[in-house]
Amino acid sequence: MGVAPVCSCTHMVRTVVLGVIGSDAHVVGITILEQALSANGFDVVNLGVQNSQTEFVDAADEHDADAVLVSSLYGHAKQDCQGFHHEVAAAGLEDVTTYIGGNLAVGQDDFEETRQHFRELGFDRVFDSETDPEEAIEALRTDLDVRSSEAERESQTLTA
Repeated sequence: MGVAPVCSCTHMVRTVVLGVIGSDAHVVGITILEQALSANGFDVVNLGVQNSQTEFVDAADEHDADAVLVSSLYGHAKQDCQGFHHEVAAAGLEDVTTYIGGNLAVGQDDFEETRQHFRELGFDRVFDSETDPEEAIEALRTDLDVRSSEAERESQTLTA
């Protein structure tokens, strides 16, 4: 399965910590996202599955991450993420962009309510389990102010 780059940005490489939180063992989504992010010029630190909040924060600190992407598909992210941004702040990482995505709540009927809950917890963006990797990559580019080179912009203009 190949993932085509949205663009191969030539500016500073951005580091992203990616993983699955809590007791969740779903690995396919983060593997696809890791491949897509890498193909698009991001330096990806993939923590794998069943990570604690502290493991995310420690990795973000150790790797000087620009963003932390938390995944959860087993529906218990509300419990797993309580206090997450307190740990981020305690580590002095308030400037790190944080995303969460997946099937975040058991019996999730209204995703907008779920999105609001995680925004209130401090996440910069909240994605459902149907989100395409390209959407998250474009959001990261926007939030991290990653710009493509002039030649890439001209190429995209000509093919659009």
